[in-house]
Amino acid sequence: MEKKTYTPIIPELTKNAMTVLERRYLKRDKEGKVLETPVQMFRRVADTIASADKKFNEKADAAPVAEEFYRMMTQLEFLPNSPTLMNAGRELGQLSACFVLPVGDSMEEIFDAVKFTALIHKSGGGTGFSFSRLRPANDVVLTTTGISSGPISFMRVFDVATETIKQGGTRRGANMGILRVDHPDIMDFIMCKADKKQLNNFNISVGLTEAFMKAVEKDENYDLINPRDGQVSGTLNARKVFNRIITQAWENGEPGIVFLDRLNRDNPTPHVGEIESTNPCGEQPLLPYESCNLGSINLSKMVQGGKVNWERLSEVVHLAVHFLDNVVEVNNYPLPQIAKMTMGNRKIGLGVMGWADMLIGLGIPYNTEEAIELAHKVMGFINKQGHAASQALAKSRGAFPNFKGSVYDQKGEPPMRNATVTTIAPTGTISIMANASSGVEPLFAVSYVRQVMDNDILVEVHPYFEAIAKEKGFYSQELMQRIAEHGTLHNIDEVPEDIRNLFVTAHDITPEVHIRMQAAFQKYTDNAVSKTVNFTNGATVADVARVYELAYQLDCKGVTIYRDGSRDRQVLSVGKKQEAAAPAGMDKDKSATKRERPKVLKGWTYQMQTGCGPLYVTVNEDTNGLFELFTTMGKAGGCAASQSEAIGRMVSLAWRSGLQARQVIKQLQGISCHSPSGFGENKILSCADAVAKAIQAHVAANGGKVQHAKRVFLKGACPDCGGIVEHEGGCMVCHICGYSECA
Repeated sequence: MEKKTYTPIIPELTKNAMTVLERRYLKRDKEGKVLETPVQMFRRVADTIASADKKFNEKADAAPVAEEFYRMMTQLEFLPNSPTLMNAGRELGQLSACFVLPVGDSMEEIFDAVKFTALIHKSGGGTGFSFSRLRPANDVVLTTTGISSGPISFMRVFDVATETIKQGGTRRGANMGILRVDHPDIMDFIMCKADKKQLNNFNISVGLTEAFMKAVEKDENYDLINPRDGQVSGTLNARKVFNRIITQAWENGEPGIVFLDRLNRDNPTPHVGEIESTNPCGEQPLLPYESCNLGSINLSKMVQGGKVNWERLSEVVHLAVHFLDNVVEVNNYPLPQIAKMTMGNRKIGLGVMGWADMLIGLGIPYNTEEAIELAHKVMGFINKQGHAASQALAKSRGAFPNFKGSVYDQKGEPPMRNATVTTIAPTGTISIMANASSGVEPLFAVSYVRQVMDNDILVEVHPYFEAIAKEKGFYSQELMQRIAEHGTLHNIDEVPEDIRNLFVTAHDITPEVHIRMQAAFQKYTDNAVSKTVNFTNGATVADVARVYELAYQLDCKGVTIYRDGSRDRQVLSVGKKQEAAAPAGMDKDKSATKRERPKVLKGWTYQMQTGCGPLYVTVNEDTNGLFELFTTMGKAGGCAASQSEAIGRMVSLAWRSGLQARQVIKQLQGISCHSPSGFGENKILSCADAVAKAIQAHVAANGGKVQHAKRVFLKGACPDCGGIVEHEGGCMVCHICGYSECA
């Protein structure tokens, strides 16, 4: 029989997609040279995942299945989570994005979890934990006759471990920390990230119970339970605790909330264990030692002729379920406990991306009832077809091993191959590869500006909007530039009203619409939905409270909110700006005279380790003292190097104009970026912070004394490419290069 040949499909990848692939996904040699093309990457993944078919039938020809997988990915109809694209068919072979680990109430169990976390982060995964089993701070420790330091102190240990490991990794480690609302340390947990000085490698969420929410509604007290002995150790007013959660979320976006009883209501295998935590972005509830294998269908590819192509959507759902079940089979798990639990339940999480693009293709504005209704229809269809695909696999491969006693078994439903099938994840980098909107979020922007390597400014325009603008005759480079600067189409009169309504962005949409859309997808999702509810900077605490209450009423499983600007620039000390003291002998009303630079200066160079690499800070002095400062990045180029150079120039100008070292340190120390380095007293929060610490070290070494400045936190441009970052699913994500602080 003649062997069938296949015509290679070349994926239509944008420049942004190629940037993401080259930086994060394609195979490289030891010198960093890219060794494969995107086509070769997709072929590598397709062949590896399809090879699992031979485990169930040695005589099976995996080539046709591999070709279907390859076609589905190269047509950008479906993409698996990042570790699968990175590691399938390679030595590491770890294909899961996220894990949940148990944290028991003993030193041995706690530090076992720290060790396991390190192994998972090293392999490219993220981790979720519940710290609710740990006895509260100041509680008795019988074995040592001492007292407990409590969950938050141990969270810092996990945070430091993550910080250390990620310095050498290709993917940043991320954590989710959950504490039950009835834990005695809950108020400290709610406030633990208030000053942003600690736990910066954690997203945190409070685990709310139905009993607590009923107490909130009735404004009643509720009991705090010591996990050491299960005894009541105090009471708190539920409404006051709920208000504190809301106020803190309004302040800086954390903590989020998860409804624990709802997670366990939909736990398909309660006989195996209780769900305590989720993955870092909150969409995947998992039992202790479970991992999640995710993938997303690109809904923008499921529109044909202005209608949903239900036939192809069904085909892709069945193929994707087959693909993800194979991922479970060929995965190289980092721990035997994880392999055992994952293989026992075989959970997969099929989700979507390109939802906003699908709506635009159908002519439906995101913030309409028609869009909500379609969300029900589309996700209901995907969930139904996904379960049918899992049942079909169970007939040929067998049900997941823990099926007997599961919820499906108790209801008399047909055997399932997978304990869960659907999950809505934030799609971050894979949506950039697919040139699709992220997850079920609205558009991030219609047009935005990005700076390329030669400092040219390019205006990126959503392809659908560009096509419509040209078709309708209102396209111009000047208009696209103005839209990029404005952020939305709101009040852009040159754009027809119906087009403005169709291309609404995340900040044009009310928080209530965000929650209603999340609830619509949640109704037909086995696991949970990752979505960020956006608020304007002027939103009130009461606005946030209404959304939290609405999320509870609409049966969501959790909420993540972000108020514009609340985390990007969070000034922790409030007060009038004080005028800098004038140098001795200088009248405050007169301008400072800049000192001229002599030909020869003496100087000292300090090496500071930043999240962007080593930064060398040179401090030069003349006969009057500090004169100028130069910076050199260990790896040249990029936003960090240019910003550091700018800081050096401004510091030099300040010193030559008579300002003192302590005034410069006060302005720079404590500024935080996405990539801190080190920990404890040696932690460097940013390049600006590194400069401040270098000056401080120089002054101290030369007999001077410097005051410690209060921290000012600034999160702006992407640390990798300098692009715009947006909050999605509790993480900061760059929509240009694919950087994510949770990946």
